[in-house]
Amino acid sequence: MDVVCLGESMVTFLPTEPGRLADVPAFLRGIGGAESNVACALAGAGHRTAWVGRVGEDGFGDHLVDTIAGHGVDTSAVRRDPDRPTGVYFRTAADRADTHHEVAYYRAGSAASAMSPHNAPYDALFAGRVLHLSGITAALSDDCLALLRTLTADRPGRPLVSFDINHRPRLWRGHPAGPGVLRDLARGADLVFVGEDEAAEAWGVHGPEAIRAALPEPTVLVVKHGADGATVLARPEGTPPGPGTDETTVVPALRVDVVAAVGAGDAFAAGFLSATLRGLPVRDRARHGHLMAAAVLTVPGDLTRPPARAHADRLAALDDEDWGRLRLGPGWTGRTAAGRDFAHSAEGAAG
Repeated sequence: MDVVCLGESMVTFLPTEPGRLADVPAFLRGIGGAESNVACALAGAGHRTAWVGRVGEDGFGDHLVDTIAGHGVDTSAVRRDPDRPTGVYFRTAADRADTHHEVAYYRAGSAASAMSPHNAPYDALFAGRVLHLSGITAALSDDCLALLRTLTADRPGRPLVSFDINHRPRLWRGHPAGPGVLRDLARGADLVFVGEDEAAEAWGVHGPEAIRAALPEPTVLVVKHGADGATVLARPEGTPPGPGTDETTVVPALRVDVVAAVGAGDAFAAGFLSATLRGLPVRDRARHGHLMAAAVLTVPGDLTRPPARAHADRLAALDDEDWGRLRLGPGWTGRTAAGRDFAHSAEGAAG
């Protein structure tokens, strides 16, 4: 197994038209979950991935497991809970950053919230080269937090631990220690993804160097700047943490004709992890992250087939000037829903 992802997936209901939740007349069913999004994207990129979670013994749980497995992800370690339901949520069409964005979660007491160090399938969790986690899981319950503390603890032979901060203030409402919890978990990981805005909101720190000072332990720290790109601070393997030990790489984002701004962070993590597994240079890891994010940004949902590997490799290898000129819009990946390549080239599709 290349990557194992642990976390809660929920059935999500997406509005058929813009407006307040109170006014939307109908919803379409989909799935949502940061960690399962990463697993699905990596599977689409040709990696062997598994999603580990807990769902209810209900129709929504069936739908989640079947849909995720349909993306080529191993779901054999998913547990069914006869006493707790599968989580669901409703959201508006507005972007998360929009003041009109609304989300209604029905996840309290969900099957996933019962994940704990006592019922975790450790053989499955440690079966990959990478274990990918996120801060969302830590906010679900005390048991979930205890499990993440166990998985991020230093132990011989553990896989590379990837951790996406995914700070969701609503999930930590009433728990003022939440930001500190996320920081402690991140310090136990090997590779950390954090948005510059997240770090400012959670810890009051601004800029890559200040964020690095707050998180000195991870070997690789990826600070995301939204549409402005990403900064990667990477310490050579075996070098102890300390000032001046990082190689800093700034990688501009692509210009994208955005259809829906959902799922981009998960896609970026998947692209970065895919290139990491392949041993590509840091710059190309971030570029593959941007390309995977662009694939999701140019479709309505938060899951889509990524570009073919050769296609993405050609774009990631562009010189800085050509990379800066690239603009991607709907259809740029050159793949049909069945995954077949279109005849036109990536460069032609990019425009």
